[in-house]
Amino acid sequence: MNEQNNERIAAVITGANERGILKRFVLSSPRSKTGDVKKAELRPVTVRGEKLIQMTEYRRDGKAVTSNMPESEAADIAAVRLGGEFRQLDVITTAGSCTALVSSKGKLHISDSISATGGGIADIGGNDSEKNHILDGSEPFLRLLGVSDADGRVIDRRRAKFRQINRFLELVRDIEDKLPKAPQPLYILDLCCGKSYLTFAVYYYFSAILRRSVRMTGVDLKPDVIAYCSGCASSLGWDGLDFVCGDILRFEPERDPDLVVSLHACDIATDITLACAVKRGAKVILSTPCCQHEMANQLECEDLSFITSKPLLRHKMTDAFTDALRLSRLECENYVCEALELVDPEETPKNVMLRCVRRSAPMAREKREALYAEYRRVCDWLHVTPYLDVLLCDYATVRLRD
Repeated sequence: MNEQNNERIAAVITGANERGILKRFVLSSPRSKTGDVKKAELRPVTVRGEKLIQMTEYRRDGKAVTSNMPESEAADIAAVRLGGEFRQLDVITTAGSCTALVSSKGKLHISDSISATGGGIADIGGNDSEKNHILDGSEPFLRLLGVSDADGRVIDRRRAKFRQINRFLELVRDIEDKLPKAPQPLYILDLCCGKSYLTFAVYYYFSAILRRSVRMTGVDLKPDVIAYCSGCASSLGWDGLDFVCGDILRFEPERDPDLVVSLHACDIATDITLACAVKRGAKVILSTPCCQHEMANQLECEDLSFITSKPLLRHKMTDAFTDALRLSRLECENYVCEALELVDPEETPKNVMLRCVRRSAPMAREKREALYAEYRRVCDWLHVTPYLDVLLCDYATVRLRD
């Protein structure tokens, strides 16, 4: 590219950064298929009070190399590398985005949708901002699980996981007042716990930060995962945390749980975790669904054919319908339910949190019947039979007789 084009690109980045709306800018589509760097991601950070731009280069050997540079240099460096090493630059802000493409002949094409006004202040990363999180990276369990290094510094490629863990704990903090008060012990379950990042984080939050008496169990079907997690808990000396290998439908808890959490249980596994939590009387349920295929395979609604005939849109719509019906079904079981955003959707599409808090007083039978009738009306319109309803129908019949 010529100098004029370099100045145009640098101006977009500098302008967004000066407005405080810059989230990150990414160089991609390398010109050479054999070059060392596949992609470079740059973002504003604050380190020991100094505003810098942090660049992470993702290399072909699988390594991620991170370095910091002055804000004044970053825009020019990106502009020069676009057209040199890379063909594409994406500038992502809170007020829109801008994409710059360089053709094989060196011609620059810019698609700029960054609004000249508006856009909230971007969340700037870095060592200083991480100190505002509930966790700062120095926690022993984060080092043991490979989220941070021996010095307590969050490993670059695990920053997204670190932010996810902290955000989850923020949502846990929001429902503290719905749980039994100290000194009553807490009983917590993580169903379909997987690698158990959240299990360890939630246990640490209540036991180490809040100094509560906690008994927590993670349940999963994978023996190797359970063995690994059990070993980690033992290494940390956490006697109140254990792991069980088995089917959560057959798992028998010690008592009714105060809190049930589940992160990214796939497809109907989320329905199973929700049903288990309801049947066992959980006071609070925090569940983040993962892939959802059940409704996409069932739904037949002529009124929605203009959407369902498009596979991509059908998938996105049924994701939303699935979670909405899950919340509606749990409202029939005396829970106050809402859907929240777990993390930035640009980090992962699996960012919906279902938060359900059981009402302190039983719902009137007439109210419950009316809610369930409306739920069934929607299911019939969509021609779907949600697995969660199958799991809860007998349970609901018993409760309606009470």
